[in-house]
Parts: sequence; structure tokens; C-alpha cells
Amino acid sequence: MLREGTGFKRVIIATGFTDLRCGIDGLASIIQNKFQLTPAEVGTLFLFCGRKSDRIKGLLFEGDGFLLLYKRLVPESKYQWPRNEQEARELTQEQFHDLMRGFNPLQKGLIWDVNPKRIG
Repeated sequence: MLREGTGFKRVIIATGFTDLRCGIDGLASIIQNKFQLTPAEVGTLFLFCGRKSDRIKGLLFEGDGFLLLYKRLVPESKYQWPRNEQEARELTQEQFHDLMRGFNPLQKGLIWDVNPKRIG
């Protein structure tokens, strides 16, 4: 579901580090207070990455409530999340697909490498 990225009007990533212990209210507060964006925007997926680069959280408002997503990659795989800026960046559909396929959406570079011998 998340990998295909269908059904999202916008995808916005919070560059830098986010405390992934936050739940729905904490992430919505970050979106609103830190980035001055509206967390209750139907169809907008907000993505966050913590200090451990093998997991991300997503927040999506579906009109009748929030959906909290959590993805942890297989061992030895990591996201190379954009870390040098503390801002929210909107991704194009192509950049989102790059992120989900293992590339840094803001620069061309490997985010995670799946070792096929470890899967299965």
C-alpha cells in the first residue's frame, strides 16, 4: 500500500530527525507548529524519520480521522533520509517512488540496500 503511493494528493517529508515516540497528536503538532502546515488536509501524507534510519512514520488524514503508519525495513536496510535541513519538503510522485524504492528523493543516492540472501 505505502510502497505504491496511490491515493495521496501530496507527500510531504520532514527532513532531519523526528522523535518517533510521538503518536498522532504529537506528529500533528509538529506539522502545525514547526512547519506551519495543516495536518488535517485530506489526502496529504506526512512522513517522518527518527535517528534510527530503518523506520519511518506517516500521518494521513482521511476526512473522518487520522491514520498512523509505521514502516520498519528488514535488518541491515536503512533509509538515507535528508538530515541536513529542518524543514518540510513536498515530494513529487516520482520522488516518492524513489524513496520507496530505496533512493534519496532529494538527491540521487541509495537509501537502503536489501540483501536478497537475507530475505525468505
